[in-house]
This record gives sequence, structure tokens and C-alpha cells, in this order.
Amino acid sequence: MRRTPFLSKMLLGAALVTMSLGNVSCKNDKKDTEEVAEEQNEEKFDDNNDMEDDSEYLVHAAEVNMKEIELGKMAQEKATNAGIKEYGKMMVEQHTKASEKTKDLAQSMNVTLPMAITEDGKEAWEDLNDETGTDFDKKYINMMVDGHEKTIKMMEEASEEAQSEKIRRWASDMLPTHREHLQKAKMLKEQMDNM
Repeated sequence: MRRTPFLSKMLLGAALVTMSLGNVSCKNDKKDTEEVAEEQNEEKFDDNNDMEDDSEYLVHAAEVNMKEIELGKMAQEKATNAGIKEYGKMMVEQHTKASEKTKDLAQSMNVTLPMAITEDGKEAWEDLNDETGTDFDKKYINMMVDGHEKTIKMMEEASEEAQSEKIRRWASDMLPTHREHLQKAKMLKEQMDNM
């Protein structure tokens, strides 16, 4: 079958459109998943500044949960200290539960969350993955102390300053677990420092 010039031009045009769409999606793939979620929430809540601000608490919590789960899995595999391994297991279990609660709340409020681990989470994972033995144990537990201190501060702010009653209640409900995680991490850090 002979192609007419019109058909050839149509096929060339379709190929160019397909290629340009591929380039657009590649550019979006390089964007951090947290950034993408925040941009979508900004668009959704453009006329509602309170909700736009409140959505950031859920986005940040989702990012933290994914990071804690991945780092906890690594701790279960790589830690040499039994207490650190157990702590990693607790992080996976409890942050998986926290993640589900956060997703349920976000869905009920039409808030977009990051769908994959963020750049910050990937960096932490790569940084930790380079360590072995006691160095791994110490670095992991230091990350847990630092991370939980920051998360508690954010949850305290959300529990007091969020405009949404649902988000204030969610943050208040999450705080005791995060404080327990911090306390256990500090105990393990002290043990590791004394070794």
C-alpha cells in the first residue's frame, strides 16, 4: 500500500505529539512527590487558604511515614544491635498504621498526598545504606531521635493551630505514639553512646 503525503504528515504529526507528551511526563517524574502533592493541593484549595495550609500537615506526615517505614525495614536487615532491629520493626508496624490513618483523613478531606517516597526520604535511605555495623546502628538511631523531635514539633503545631477540627484531633491522637517513639529512640541512643 502506497502512503499518500497527507497520511505521512499525519503519522509524523502523531509521532511528534507522542514524543513531546513523553518528554512532559518525564519532566513531571523528576519532580519530588511531596512537591507534586503540594502543588495539587494549592490548585484544589486556591480559594481556601486555611485548607491549603492545613493540607501541608497531612502531606508532611505522609512523607515522614513513608521514610520511617523504609528506614525501619533497613534497620531490621542491617542493624547489629537487637534493640535497634526491634525498634526498626516497631517503626514499620506503627508508621504503617499511622500512614493508613493519614490516608483516610486526607481522602475524606480531598487532600492529595505524596504517592512515593520523597527526595528527602531517598537521601536519608542512601545516606544510611552506606553505613554498616555499629556505625549503621548509631546513625539510624540518631536519625530517629532527630526525625521524631521534628515530627512532634509539627504535630504539636497542627494540634493547636490547624483550622480544621479533624486535623487538630488527628494530630493530638498521633502525638502520644510519636513521643513514645522518641523516648525509646533516646534510650537506644544513650545505650549506643555508652558502647
